[in-house]
Amino acid sequence: MAGPIIYKQSFRVMAITALQAVTPALVSVLSLLVIIAVFGRAYEPSPNAVPTVILLSLLLVRAPPEFSQQLAASRVSVAAEIVMRWLAMLGALLAVAYATHSAIGDYPRRVFLTWAAVTPFALVLSNLAMRELLRHFWLRALTPRSTVIAGYTDSSLQLARRLRANPALHLNPVGFFDDRSAERLGKEPDAQLLGSLTELATFVKERRIDVIFIALPIRHVQRVLNLLDDLRDTTASIYYVPDIFVFDLIQARSGEIDGIPVVAMCETPFQGYRGVAKRITDFVLSLIIFTLLLPLLILISMLVKLTSPGPVIFAQRRYGLDGQEIVVYKFRTMRVTEDGSQIRQASKGDPRITPIGALLRRTSLDELPQLINVLQGRMSLVGPRPHAVAHNEQYRKLIKGYMVRHKVLPGITGLAQVSGCRGETTDLKDMEARVNYDLEYLRRWTPMLDLKIILLTAVKVFRDDKAY
Repeated sequence: MAGPIIYKQSFRVMAITALQAVTPALVSVLSLLVIIAVFGRAYEPSPNAVPTVILLSLLLVRAPPEFSQQLAASRVSVAAEIVMRWLAMLGALLAVAYATHSAIGDYPRRVFLTWAAVTPFALVLSNLAMRELLRHFWLRALTPRSTVIAGYTDSSLQLARRLRANPALHLNPVGFFDDRSAERLGKEPDAQLLGSLTELATFVKERRIDVIFIALPIRHVQRVLNLLDDLRDTTASIYYVPDIFVFDLIQARSGEIDGIPVVAMCETPFQGYRGVAKRITDFVLSLIIFTLLLPLLILISMLVKLTSPGPVIFAQRRYGLDGQEIVVYKFRTMRVTEDGSQIRQASKGDPRITPIGALLRRTSLDELPQLINVLQGRMSLVGPRPHAVAHNEQYRKLIKGYMVRHKVLPGITGLAQVSGCRGETTDLKDMEARVNYDLEYLRRWTPMLDLKIILLTAVKVFRDDKAY
């Protein structure tokens, strides 16, 4: 099962996981060079040999992408997995050598056989060392995610016990929900019954539960669907035990927790290495953009200050990751700085907008201070646009699944914005269309989709007639 969301992790964890990704290639190449040195003879292989070893190592001899899967596995299973991946890599390497008459095939047989026999031990030792280092900082970086289980069964009871026994998973089971009474269930002493299934959604919202496991029998499909509807107004991650794909899912994938099969039914796309890549990309690109645009930012600040009274930066409360309140920065474009329970959206010809503010809004330059939000880790370059708290509270009651868009960091730009859903939402259908695009982004996310959205934003920013 996927580990906790990467944005809540420290940069140390990110650095370790990045190093862990390249360690197999480093170990494989260094092992080859050491063995050549030991034999005391200078060989001149094809220049493609080392790049081929590096590429195949990165592709085939890598750690599982989910942190919790790594930390929960036994040392024996880790070693066995590495050996199997190493054998697969050797097979691929021999196939490349045979097809190209180069690469590793240019080395003498004794060098190749020694390298093939010795390197797995080095890979196992380095992997275990990296795993322990990751475990150390992982346990320090995060607090356990609170967890409840819908349905009291043998599987769900066993799941709760294994969660408690494995702190590396960072999942703390609070208790169970079931429509049957404790007497009918024959409840075990270590299992706490918290209420009926109809009380689950309220409990999750009031206690801000992070993860929900639905362990109802397969024949109770309608009850599961009802639960999913009730939980749409939360940001909890939802998993079904055991696996079945009959629902409208977001980032659906199967997995296991210490041998118990589960299916992610509603989860963030940014787990494991994908979350690391997303965060590093956001940080590096936003830092570069901010540095390059610093003179422009200073110029805009002076124009805003000189053309109308009030602060240069408008800070507004909005909902971020997991529905937590964040403060989002923009250049002030109005004569007012509204951030209360009632906020009127900007409209065409709005008298509150200043002359310089109209230009900033039309070109989206007023959004540039949100690069600071990205550097802080509160926002991403690409993601669902954050709405004011007042608007969130209004629309979460009207649009089913509205809060699911907060499973990821909000973005400076997003799929909805490049698809024409920008500006004032004059009726409910406008906001529903925007939310549908946001949920589609969660379902379809890939690094290439982010790149496409960024490029489309650059093209559309000066041609959008909905920006005012």
